[in-house]
Amino acid sequence: MSAAWRAAAPADTCTFAPRDVFEAGLRNHHVSNTAYPLAHETTWGPYRVAPARTQATVRQAWAGIEDLCLYVHVPFCETRCSFCEYTVVRREEAPGMHSYVNDVLREFDLQGDALGPTPRRAHGFDLGGGTPSFLPAEYIARIVERARTMFAFVPGSDISIETTPRIAASEPEKLAAYRRIGIHRISMGLQVIQPDLLKILNRSANGVEHHHRAVRNIRDAGFGRLNVDLMYGFAGQDLEGWRATLQHAIDLAPEYITLYRMRYKLTRISHQAPAVTLDRVQPMMRLAKAMLSDAGFYATAGKTTYSRIPDDVGTSSYLARRVIDGMPYLGLGLGAQSFTHTTISYNDGAVAKNLLPYQRSIAAGRLPIQDLYDLPARQMMGKMCAVSFYFGEIDTAAFQSKFGTPLTTVFADEIEFLTGRGLMEWTPRSLRLTPEGALSVNGVIALFFAPSMQRYLLERDPVRAEDLHRHRLRAEKVAAESAHV
Repeated sequence: MSAAWRAAAPADTCTFAPRDVFEAGLRNHHVSNTAYPLAHETTWGPYRVAPARTQATVRQAWAGIEDLCLYVHVPFCETRCSFCEYTVVRREEAPGMHSYVNDVLREFDLQGDALGPTPRRAHGFDLGGGTPSFLPAEYIARIVERARTMFAFVPGSDISIETTPRIAASEPEKLAAYRRIGIHRISMGLQVIQPDLLKILNRSANGVEHHHRAVRNIRDAGFGRLNVDLMYGFAGQDLEGWRATLQHAIDLAPEYITLYRMRYKLTRISHQAPAVTLDRVQPMMRLAKAMLSDAGFYATAGKTTYSRIPDDVGTSSYLARRVIDGMPYLGLGLGAQSFTHTTISYNDGAVAKNLLPYQRSIAAGRLPIQDLYDLPARQMMGKMCAVSFYFGEIDTAAFQSKFGTPLTTVFADEIEFLTGRGLMEWTPRSLRLTPEGALSVNGVIALFFAPSMQRYLLERDPVRAEDLHRHRLRAEKVAAESAHV
């Protein structure tokens, strides 16, 4: 399909030399990644929709969309990990879980009104967070039931939920309940196993003493699709510690292992970013590829999820459809993101990280949207391409279907630069990272960003401490102010 996109602002009509953008992405490797956009206050500022136009813009954006994915955000956790950049509320707000679930169910109704009467097919449903398994199982059941009443789930779609080792080890009855209500896939965040590093990351409660019991409980509950998340690129992490973490995860025998490189923006340890250079990160990437491949886990170059099941991409169908097809998705809950063919929105609480603004919107019977952006095609292309790098490749047919123009037309110079240097290569259906390109993905991915974000990378000085802390300090200031509203 090709949508009616708004005109691009002048900052998104300029061009830069591919080599310069590539090098800027490598210099700024902590921010040049799949987390699109960058510096949205300036790069997306011209496209922000005025609150008075939000409802009409949302209705127009969803008109004609029949296929989508679903996401519900659960912002509660046992504790906030030091590496977390997501919308997680203060611990003292956890007693409000029951009220929060009721608000999410009311949001389903509000979103249904905005979507209109067109029947819609769901291609996947993720419950994420935060830690969704922090909720009582009956709350999860209510959310799943509501989703099923509003959307027709297509064959092959799945429902996926996240948990922690401690919860999975100590609450087996929750896991059994998840399978009874039709949740197919479960993802457990191990991250690392070194006690000293777990302590620094405020994650000591999820140490290795829980892992084997957690996996037994997951298997006893009937889950045949288990993913384990691991993280690398921490300042206090060495290659041998990473090797031990990888081997431990392999020994747990999950179906999938997903690797996340630490992204420091908006975290409590953002000041550590300068200590983590590409020279430290790249050996960790090589080691993971070698160990997982030897253990029977497969992934193409640059893909973050490794699967030991043939022809199974390893992710939830929600993420697979987002990555491959750029499929629209509806996000519900505090700070959740929604994506149509022309717009991206963020629910209340995305910055302040407290429940009050979201609760107020739901109580007033209005869509709980904090920020809505009506974007030009070039920005939506940047978003789709950035997300595609979760799988290390851009599906060329999906790109042309979505934007009505070939990838080679939009990115001719960039593709020539990348293929000429052996960083990407053509397959029958995609433009894919090579092994060498995967090691330089932060530079590669920048070439597909919109020009305003490329300019940000070109002008950004990654060494300046003020720049590294700017986003975090602003978020903390907003959160502190909102907490006293």
